[in-house]
Amino acid sequence: MEMPQPNPAILSRKAELVSRLQEVMPHDAVISDPSETRVYECDALTAYRCAPLAAVLPSSTQEVSDVLRICHEMGVPVVPRGSGTSLAGGALPTADSVIIGVARLNEVIETDYENRFIRVQTGRTNLSVTGAVEEQGFFYAPDPSSQLACAIAGNIAMNSGGAHCLKYGVTTNNLMGVTMVLMDGTITEIGGAYLDAEGLDLLGLICGSEGQLGVVTEATLRILRKPEGARPVLIGFDSNEVAGACVSDIIKAGVLPVAIEFMDRPCIRATEAFAHAGYPDCEALLIVEVEGSEAEIDEQLEIILEIARRHDPVELRESKSADESAKIWLGRKSAFGAMGQINDYMCLDGTIPVSQLPHVLKRIGEMSKEYGLGVGNVFHAGDGNMHPLILFDANKPGDLELCEAFGADILKLCVEVGGCLTGEHGVGIEKRDLMVHQYAPDDLDIQMAVKDVFDPKWLLNPAKVFPLQASDTRREQAA
Repeated sequence: MEMPQPNPAILSRKAELVSRLQEVMPHDAVISDPSETRVYECDALTAYRCAPLAAVLPSSTQEVSDVLRICHEMGVPVVPRGSGTSLAGGALPTADSVIIGVARLNEVIETDYENRFIRVQTGRTNLSVTGAVEEQGFFYAPDPSSQLACAIAGNIAMNSGGAHCLKYGVTTNNLMGVTMVLMDGTITEIGGAYLDAEGLDLLGLICGSEGQLGVVTEATLRILRKPEGARPVLIGFDSNEVAGACVSDIIKAGVLPVAIEFMDRPCIRATEAFAHAGYPDCEALLIVEVEGSEAEIDEQLEIILEIARRHDPVELRESKSADESAKIWLGRKSAFGAMGQINDYMCLDGTIPVSQLPHVLKRIGEMSKEYGLGVGNVFHAGDGNMHPLILFDANKPGDLELCEAFGADILKLCVEVGGCLTGEHGVGIEKRDLMVHQYAPDDLDIQMAVKDVFDPKWLLNPAKVFPLQASDTRREQAA
C-alpha cells in the first residue's frame, strides 16, 4: 500500500518540534525516542507499519489544542489515534507525522439519567461507558467486538457498530454531541444533550470522518434503559446460502431482533477449538437474539423459529438460562481471536442489502477457490455488514498481495450488488484506492471540499480515505 514520502524539511526540525511540544505538555506525555515511537507504528491492520516522528498523550482538550496549534504552525501532519484497534489502517502514521493518542482522556464528565445521556472524554473504552451506568439500569448500545479495548474516539471516527446495531443503530444513532479541536487549535462544540441541533447536521458529518476534520476529545452519548430480558437462539444450517436466505426471510417478516450474527464452518471450527462453546458441526450458524418482556421474547422467537424450520436447519437451540446465553455468545465474541490463532488473516468490512446475502456468500466461496486462499465469514447478518476473514501466510512472498487483490474483489462485489465499501471499519488505507469504485469524481471532489473547510492545509490523518493522487494534489494546492 503506497504511502507518501516523508517531508525532509519536517524531519530536519524534529528537535525543535519536540522542544515546543514539551513546553506545553508534561515530559512523559511526549514520546520521541525511535525505540519508543515504534509502539505506534501500526494499528490492528499490522501488515503496514511506519513509526511516527513523535507521539503525544494529552490529558485534556486544552492540551490537544496546544499540540495541534504547534503542529499547524510548523506544517507537521497529525494522526489521531484511539486505542489502535482499527482494522483498516486508520491510525497508520507517516514518518513525518505526530500521533495524538487519546488514551489519557478517559474520564466521565457528566451523567444525566433523567435525560438519558453521558458525557465522557473520548479515550474511554466502549465497554466502560456501559460500566459507568449499568448499576442504574442503563447501557450504551453500540457494541463492537473490540468493545473491551476500543475507544469512543475511534468509534466516532469509524462510525462503529456491533452485534446489537440491528435494533439500536451504530455510533451515529447514539451520538448527541462532541467537543472537537480543529487543526489550528480552535476548540468547537457541536451538538449537545438534546435530540437534534438546529441548522446543518455537522454532527453527522463528523461521525465517520476518520480523523480528517478534527480531533474529538469529548462526546455526549445516548444511554438507554436495559431491556427486561434477552434470549438468543442458535440455528445451524448445512450451507451458507441457506443461512443467508433465512436471515433475509427473518427481516422480510418484520421481526426486529436485537442481533443476527453469522458464522461459517471455518469460524465455527476455530472458535470451538478456542472457546469450547458447544457449537454444532455444520456449514453455517446464526445467533439470533431478541429482547423485551418474557411474552414479547416468546412471541418473537416463535416467528423466528418457524421461519428457521422452513429452511431445514440441522440444529435449533433456544437458550433456557443466562449461562446458556453466555455460552451461545462466547464463540461469536471469540471468533476473531480464534481465527488469529490458526492463521494470518485480513478482516474485511463491506455492507450489502440483506436480500443479496445468499448470492454474495456463494460468490465469495467461488472467489476463494479462484484465488487459492481460504476465507472465513463472521458478520452482522441482520444489517448486511459482512466481515470476511481472508486467510494468508504473511511469511510467503506474494501472499499478502494476493490477499489484497481478493479483498478488493469482495469489496467491489459489495458495491456491485447495491452495498458499500465499509460498514464500521472505515476506509483508512485499506479501501482508499477503491473509493473510485463507489464514488464518481464529482462525489469525491465534494467530500474533499468539506475537508478543505475544516483542514485547509490537509495536515490531519494524511494518506487516508481519499485516493492518494487526489489527496496529494489537494495538499499541493493548499500549500
